Amino acid sequence: MTTTFAPQIQDAVATLAPEHAFDAHALTPPSNLHQIRANARPRVSAVIPAMNEAENLPHVFARLPEIIDEVILVDGHSKDDTIAVARALRPDVRVVTQTHRGKGNALACGFAVATGDIIVMLDADGSTDPAEIPLFVDALIDGADFVKGSRYMTGGGSEDLTHVRRLGNSFLNGTVNTLFHVAYTDLCYGYMAFWRRCLPQLTVDCTGFEVETLLTLRAARAELTIAEVPSIERNRIHGESNLRPVRDGLRIMRTILTERFKRDRTAAQAPAWAAITGELTHAPHGA
Repeated sequence: MTTTFAPQIQDAVATLAPEHAFDAHALTPPSNLHQIRANARPRVSAVIPAMNEAENLPHVFARLPEIIDEVILVDGHSKDDTIAVARALRPDVRVVTQTHRGKGNALACGFAVATGDIIVMLDADGSTDPAEIPLFVDALIDGADFVKGSRYMTGGGSEDLTHVRRLGNSFLNGTVNTLFHVAYTDLCYGYMAFWRRCLPQLTVDCTGFEVETLLTLRAARAELTIAEVPSIERNRIHGESNLRPVRDGLRIMRTILTERFKRDRTAAQAPAWAAITGELTHAPHGA
């Protein structure tokens, strides 16, 4: 299931202000964007979707490395103290309330307001270890456009993969490698990082957990330079996961087939993302 994304870009930043008033300037790239990109060390934004994760955030925030310049917490209308805890732990955190439901929408909202040269996406439940972020950043600096965490590489692993999830991931991973002529070792893992300039090619326009697969497939379709780094998936620290293996597995399979056999849908959305990232140098044809 997809949703037209471009109109949501303004909605994504409308919640930055406490009174939820839309600030058009929030979409304007910083005036010193070229200076930022010229720095020896790229700026790094961490985008963290969260819903009722107040108990987990202290563990996650404590492990964020010093190379993180911007933390964006995308709140999924939490009923607990998620926002208050985030602000107490890190006063400079940017809090965005997602415009709809689902992880895909949450990430799209976070990506739309990120200002770093590099965007890292990780979970708020403690399952993705923030201490691994330098591995992703180093791979990007070494030449990759898009970096995926892998639980199956040497040095990687999982405390959370059940037998059923492992079999499902193996089947979906093999399907993607065959249909897209790639050699991924791990498909359904949401620890990823990429250069912000790649957002127009990635164009997040889905709502659920299939977003992780969507990003990976669109990176391949765009012929980006993709690298994998070993990662250890931890157990959720507190609470219960929203992942439903059968339901989400079917959505992932539908995403795979749609991306492989239907026309590229990113073309219509790319200008909006390009404007966000400051990469749009001329109006699209027909505009």
